[in-house]
Amino acid sequence: MQARGARFVAGVDEAGRGPLAGPVVVSAVVLDPDRIPDGLNDSKKLSEEQREALFALIVASAHVAVVVAPPSIILSRNIRGATLWAMARAVNSLGVAVDRVLVDGRDVPMGLPCDGTALIGGDGRSVSIAAASIVAKVTRDRMCAIMDCDAPDFGFAGHKGYGTPQHLRALTAHGPCRHHRAEFAPVAEARLRLTVAN
Repeated sequence: MQARGARFVAGVDEAGRGPLAGPVVVSAVVLDPDRIPDGLNDSKKLSEEQREALFALIVASAHVAVVVAPPSIILSRNIRGATLWAMARAVNSLGVAVDRVLVDGRDVPMGLPCDGTALIGGDGRSVSIAAASIVAKVTRDRMCAIMDCDAPDFGFAGHKGYGTPQHLRALTAHGPCRHHRAEFAPVAEARLRLTVAN
């Protein structure tokens, strides 16, 4: 899908709204219509190797912006507010005047420089959003690998901060670390259990 009459269309998507730890990462991408990489798709439908290869092609050929909302921003704005905040910042950081913004999901953030359209399932309907989903996912996965080095007890490189059984067991055993989202229920409960136990 491409916005009619628009010369520069920015696709916007996020990675990491659901996890218990780590940032929400948002990317905005304006593709060069003459250099659109083959194989763009929803990042969840691609292998890690495919995402990495497409990431390199996207950043080499398109206007790309990435904004990270860390747990502190998520705490102050809530997860939806932090995501919309990051989306607006990403679009305004592109370095090119966009005519239309296509956002994956139900919400269009305030503060955009032009009209925006929300597309449910947009990463499967727009190549610009698909490119943004790949950039956001690869960036966040790399950040999770760094988190894993910083806090190896939790296994962030594997589960990427999602509430897997392994992650929940680690939360119970060690309590939350600085990468956790304090207001998310399993994290708050683990902190409370640790406080009561001590």
